[in-house]
Amino acid sequence: MGNLQSVEKAFEALSCKVERLCYPPNHYNFLAIVLPGVGAFGDGIRGLEARGFLPFLKSWISKDLPFLGICLGYQLLFEESLESKGAKGIGIFKGKVVRFPESKEKVPHIGWNSVEVLKKSEYLEGISSGDYFYFVHSYYPEVVQKEIILLQTTYMVPFTSAIARGNLLATQFHPEKSHKKGIQLLKNFLIHSTIHRPLQSI
Repeated sequence: MGNLQSVEKAFEALSCKVERLCYPPNHYNFLAIVLPGVGAFGDGIRGLEARGFLPFLKSWISKDLPFLGICLGYQLLFEESLESKGAKGIGIFKGKVVRFPESKEKVPHIGWNSVEVLKKSEYLEGISSGDYFYFVHSYYPEVVQKEIILLQTTYMVPFTSAIARGNLLATQFHPEKSHKKGIQLLKNFLIHSTIHRPLQSI
């Protein structure tokens, strides 16, 4: 939903061959799977369910194959969202997605904001605290498993802006719209995926 073309172009600029999947494949012969998205949590999860993607995504992630979630694709990894009550997420991680609190600040959070590095990672080569990335969101996950938190950002409140576990990386910001630092993150993801991808296929 939303940002497929810009994500495709960003990876193509890194010399990747990109295939857009409209339905789940019957094989695992990809370097990585990317789940981008802009829009409502409920619409996103219903779209994945309708096209039969949920079993494939759960299987792919359970095998620790390289996976990148962007914006809504990050939020959907959690159990539920206050944006769409009753809609259950993919449930890879514990926690719910919540809305920014009411305040004088505008919601959604749109524009450039800085990150704070909370954990060293190969994904963050060339990225430091204070670097800026591009955000467009009204909701963010409350991450329960603190060991997966890579980056934190503050907009009214501190929130987790990137997580990683094994070959899974997910960001609340849009790396494909974040110029040099965003491309650096995507490049790091590809390098990590090439080195660490398990040799599994069907």
